Amino acid sequence: MDMHGVEVVLRPTCEADFAKLDAIVREPAVAEWLSPPEDYAAMLAVVFAGEVIGAVQYEEEDDPEFRHASIDIFLTARLHGKGLGTDAVRTLARWLVRERGHHRLTIDPAAANVAAIRSYGKVGFKPVGVMRAYARDHRTGEWRDGLLMDLLADELV
Repeated sequence: MDMHGVEVVLRPTCEADFAKLDAIVREPAVAEWLSPPEDYAAMLAVVFAGEVIGAVQYEEEDDPEFRHASIDIFLTARLHGKGLGTDAVRTLARWLVRERGHHRLTIDPAAANVAAIRSYGKVGFKPVGVMRAYARDHRTGEWRDGLLMDLLADELV
């Protein structure tokens, strides 16, 4: 799978990436929004300047009546705010639309994750609605709201 963006490259993860990705999801600024996944094998590594800086993943709904794909991402905190997450989401979104034929994509950040919401908006994702008590914070056990955002193929920036 060849998916190149403006600055980042997405490639399948390999076993050599797993410890690095696990360390990234445990960084306090990342762990605030994401619990550590059980498996990194199905993800795509986000590579910048030759370094694995995070991962993206997607899921596809193949029922023809509801066909769409969803995206999730995490990046090392030291590179937040530099446009690399936006580039990674845009790169994956373009691939899902152009190569996989999806007309609609979704992403569901925590409703309080303002930086992520702003980043996804730069790709063309629009807020659809708040999902109340959507996800449990793995650190506190508290439920928090999520924001459902979607993007139609012709809205991709």
